[in-house]
Amino acid sequence: MPPISDYGQTMAGDLGTTSAAAASTLRRFNRTYTQRIGVLDESFLGTGRPLAVSRLLFETGPEGATVRELRDRLDLDSGYLSRLLARLTEDGLVEVRPDPADRRRRRVTLTAAGTAAWHELEQRSQLLAERLVAPLTDRQRDRLADALATADLLVRAATVHLHEAPPGDPRVRAATAQYFAELDRRFPHGFDVEAPDTEGIYVVAVSDGEPVACGGVLDLGDGTAEVKRMWVHDAWRGAGLGSRLLRHLEQLAARQGHHRVVLDTNATLTEAIAMYRRAGYTEVGRYNDNPYAELFFTKPLDA
Repeated sequence: MPPISDYGQTMAGDLGTTSAAAASTLRRFNRTYTQRIGVLDESFLGTGRPLAVSRLLFETGPEGATVRELRDRLDLDSGYLSRLLARLTEDGLVEVRPDPADRRRRRVTLTAAGTAAWHELEQRSQLLAERLVAPLTDRQRDRLADALATADLLVRAATVHLHEAPPGDPRVRAATAQYFAELDRRFPHGFDVEAPDTEGIYVVAVSDGEPVACGGVLDLGDGTAEVKRMWVHDAWRGAGLGSRLLRHLEQLAARQGHHRVVLDTNATLTEAIAMYRRAGYTEVGRYNDNPYAELFFTKPLDA
């Protein structure tokens, strides 16, 4: 392992020129942004609470949330989240009680003081954001908004968690339900929902506790796996999440010992077709009796 002083340079070299430049830009932005929004202050926005505690208060919100939902939204381990909740509880800002809908879960709600603190935090955050953009022209503000929206989407797509799960996993079921609904909207004659899968392995991307993409791998025998039911939420398209998911599915198939993958698709799914071609898939003849499939692809897998 290289010395600590050389580690960043070594990692940059491993990434390649383009990736290293993007990483440097991101690090420079982080330094600029965190300084200007008060992340480094012990009292975030003058509230008397550090950023982590304030963020948890904000995410709880007037509607409340379960402990599991907060852990998923903020990507925190249970111990750290418990310590943050203890701080808010001691300050009289939240209450943690069994969830009336399911007493196995714990639900976090704001007290009256917590609701007042939440509105104060919201107001101070809005005023700070308005002060930051005030010196800019309307055109500059539009450029900033577009740039930050793109950056937010790309960073979330790069860091979203990919989970391997069986077909019966609730997150997989929720994602495939949205996949079927989209096919029904896009296909000229609609789509008849298929029976839930009972075989294969799925990969589901989860952000803020909600599935935003999924796809499955099914063993067809003779060293061939089928990539199936690839879906990406509309709001996440154009950020590379589909390509990242496809690579993960291919790696999963390779780990299972397969030497090639196949997939089918409908001609109306032009974005997916373009992605498959970019990823090195080549068109082949029909290999199944799927009535909705019009195009068929294959790709060899590296050992």
